[in-house]
Amino acid sequence: MESSGLKKNITILIHILAWLLIGLVLFVLSPLSAGVERPIEFWIKQGIMFSFLIGIFYFNYMYLIERTLFRNRTSVFLIVNFLAGLIYVGILIVYDDFVGMQEIMHRTFRPDVPHTPRPRNYYWDISHLLVFYMSVGISTSIATVQKWQEDEKIRLRLEKEKTNSELSYLKAQINPHFFFNTLNNIYSLTNIDVEKAKTALLKLSRMMRYVLYETEKNQTLLSKELDFIKDFLELMKMRLTQKVKLDIQLPEKVKDVEIAPMLLLPIIENCFKHGVSSQTDSHIQIRLEKTENELHLETKNTIFKSSENTPEGSASGIGLINTMRRLDLLYPGKYTLTIDKINPENEYRLHLILKIK
Repeated sequence: MESSGLKKNITILIHILAWLLIGLVLFVLSPLSAGVERPIEFWIKQGIMFSFLIGIFYFNYMYLIERTLFRNRTSVFLIVNFLAGLIYVGILIVYDDFVGMQEIMHRTFRPDVPHTPRPRNYYWDISHLLVFYMSVGISTSIATVQKWQEDEKIRLRLEKEKTNSELSYLKAQINPHFFFNTLNNIYSLTNIDVEKAKTALLKLSRMMRYVLYETEKNQTLLSKELDFIKDFLELMKMRLTQKVKLDIQLPEKVKDVEIAPMLLLPIIENCFKHGVSSQTDSHIQIRLEKTENELHLETKNTIFKSSENTPEGSASGIGLINTMRRLDLLYPGKYTLTIDKINPENEYRLHLILKIK
């Protein structure tokens, strides 16, 4: 509130100073530069003109533009200002005739020469009309720029709200999807090795704490995300058979930077979802590397069709698709994602390069 009040006071002060400068230059200093003392009638006319310029400026700025130009009623705007200009010049003509301005100014500049009435010189009327429409143009320009700025602020705010809403929705999809798969893994372990299942539940509880607290934030530390991925991989190893060959290359320590939470997991999870077979030899390769300004994640896995009767099969692709959408929303123009799934080796190859600092 204080910031808004201060901004309003500064705006009012700028308007006052601007009008003082315009009035001083156009209506005071310019006439005085001729070196001739002007009569009171002349200064009254200057005051009338200055008052009209201020009036038409704020009439347009605060009322007419909003109700005509911004509502596609341009013709009304033009007609009103055209008539206002004619009225302005008409008032000046009437005033000059009423006080006898031509004779007064003649006596001021040529006191020794008798005054002879002459036809009115409309050059000055046209000049005054142009200054009048200059005031109209300035008020229109300022109001239009401010309207564009306000519309841009509203657009950016709505876009941000839409992005945040969509990100919340995508994260809500990713998290249940991940735990759905993980719980299914633990369920499978209970029929094979109870101790391994207990260990898996312990790791899962630690991962759940990460999801509960870190995914509520927009950013988390890369080291925390890396620990989370390591827990996930340890959990997955408990379920794998000797037929699956793993090649995992993860850094022990990384220079911490901020990253969107659970951004990388669905990519890694996808390797196990589609790269594991209980009957055929397969391999999964995962390499994560952090350079000065980039994060590289490369994955390769043999392609197997998931069974449609398993939770993994029915939910196939949700996590990876949502991650791609999150990348678009959070890192526009700051990532490259290369996917190769048609090759002689029947491998799914993914390479993500993410620019982070």
